[in-house]
Amino acid sequence: MIINEHKNWGLYDVTSEHGNQPKHAIADENLKTERAKSTNYQALKGLYEFVLPYRVGVALAILVLVVTATLSLILPLAVRRVVDGFSDNTVDLMNQYFLAAVGIAGLIAIGTALRFYLVTQLGERIVADIRMTVFNRVIGMSPEFFEKIMTGEVLSRLTADTTLILSVVSSSVSLALRNILIFFGGLFFMFFTSPKLTGLALLIVPIVIFPVLLMGKKLRVLSRTSQDKIANTSGLASELLIASQTVQANNHENVSRNSFGEMTEESFKVAKNRILVRAVLTAMLIFFVFTGIVGVLWFGAWNVRSGSLSEGELVQFLIYSVLVAGSVAALSDTFGEIQRAAGASERLIELLNQKDKIKDPIIPISLETPVKGSLYLRNVSFSYPARPKSQILNNFSLQIKAGQTIALVGPSGAGKTTIFQLLMRFYEPEKGSILIDNVKINTLLKSDLRKSFALVPQEPVIFAMNAMENIRFSKPNAVDQEVREAAKAADAHDFISKLPDGYRTDLGERGITLSGGQRQRIAIARAILRDSPILLLDEATSALDSVSERSVQMAVEKLSESRTTIIIAHRLSTVKKADRIVVMESGIIKAIGTHKELVAQGGLYSQFANMQFT
Repeated sequence: MIINEHKNWGLYDVTSEHGNQPKHAIADENLKTERAKSTNYQALKGLYEFVLPYRVGVALAILVLVVTATLSLILPLAVRRVVDGFSDNTVDLMNQYFLAAVGIAGLIAIGTALRFYLVTQLGERIVADIRMTVFNRVIGMSPEFFEKIMTGEVLSRLTADTTLILSVVSSSVSLALRNILIFFGGLFFMFFTSPKLTGLALLIVPIVIFPVLLMGKKLRVLSRTSQDKIANTSGLASELLIASQTVQANNHENVSRNSFGEMTEESFKVAKNRILVRAVLTAMLIFFVFTGIVGVLWFGAWNVRSGSLSEGELVQFLIYSVLVAGSVAALSDTFGEIQRAAGASERLIELLNQKDKIKDPIIPISLETPVKGSLYLRNVSFSYPARPKSQILNNFSLQIKAGQTIALVGPSGAGKTTIFQLLMRFYEPEKGSILIDNVKINTLLKSDLRKSFALVPQEPVIFAMNAMENIRFSKPNAVDQEVREAAKAADAHDFISKLPDGYRTDLGERGITLSGGQRQRIAIARAILRDSPILLLDEATSALDSVSERSVQMAVEKLSESRTTIIIAHRLSTVKKADRIVVMESGIIKAIGTHKELVAQGGLYSQFANMQFT
């Protein structure tokens, strides 16, 4: 993958080393390589740690399940007494058996309702924990993780996959346990009723198990592939919808519709194959089971005629046969659901098992407070993991004193934004080291390091919340007055006040209701509110008009007086007052000096100045 350096340094313009092949197509190829893993029930073991905290609730649900299953197995005994009672003269006894049957049915109803409540709320709790754990894991991953997986696929795993697991935890597992109890309990009572008929019925079992073993593995693979296809479709849809204006501006709607349609059709075809396999399996099981039951009952009817079996015993055996057959059919259906959940679990466990290469040190060091803000990049070399052969920084060294304002200037791809990413430890340098206040940044906790920085990215991210909360995003405990002061300093107060609900106005997804300059001023206010000792400005005034730019420049200059400030800019008017200007090209420093010194020297900076000021 190739990362376009000059995009928003948190949101990359990603193209592929596979040429023009889109990212979702590569993800589809990866299904055959990176994800060529056996999909089996072992993945469900990964859910154990989520179930363990609720073991008391699980035990109670299992107890209720066992009681209701036992009552279901006792009911046919009462029915047998009722049937045999027709031929007896003991009417009172027959009435007692009727009442017993009704009482047992009532207890089964109450037990089933209680089981449903316990298991369902337990499933919802466990799946909520899974979602929170996966999100908490992913939100802290370094950018390298998102080079390998699409955001839409992560969302698919958080929603579609956890929904599958919910259906299994809250329903399928309890039904499976219940039907296993019914199956073995029913077999026991069938043998108790008539060993001869039971032996005949057991001849059917190998016929039933064979298709389950034969088609089960294929069903698991299809279930996993189906979920992967759904995730790819979600990833593409997320990518296109986020960039909907770009799609429309380039008249790309039809191509995008076709791409999404093709992926949706691929997903449907896999799902159709999975459904077909499952339907065939269900049909085979039902046919073999009920054909066997009919044969056994036919044999039982001849035993009744010969007097070796009573009518009540035959009815009792019939009910147990239906219970056993129903449990087998239900198990086959539940079997398919559990297989799908195994695939979904495997995908979620993959996310949880992802290792972030940017790790906190085992024994972290703390910076002295207050942080002064001196920085030193010492012999740093770096290439992005997705393109290791392309050197972005080459033996780069730069020392910045506390309180200095440094400007980074150079053509696109020179490595300017990469320096920001390395400073905030989104990536690790391959060689060299980076120090803040003479302390190596890889000896600090990432959270402690990043507290020292306030960032204004080139393309600021505005969240779907109101203006007040958007600015407060950088300092959640800030009071409203602090937010307003930060907005005034960033020249954002006036336009925010004119919004329909002022600071309480929702700004829409990605700040779609604001202009580019307004979004940038919100981001600057956010950085001002953060009040960190080091200020990082990545083309912070690029989207502002000349009047707003001057206002914001004055605010930035005032903010920079007591802070270390690093500015990335193409518009040289924003860097003329910097203490030092660092001219970069191809990951190395070409020149360092003030604006006047660099113009007098000639070279690359002088060329930029001539183009912009003449």
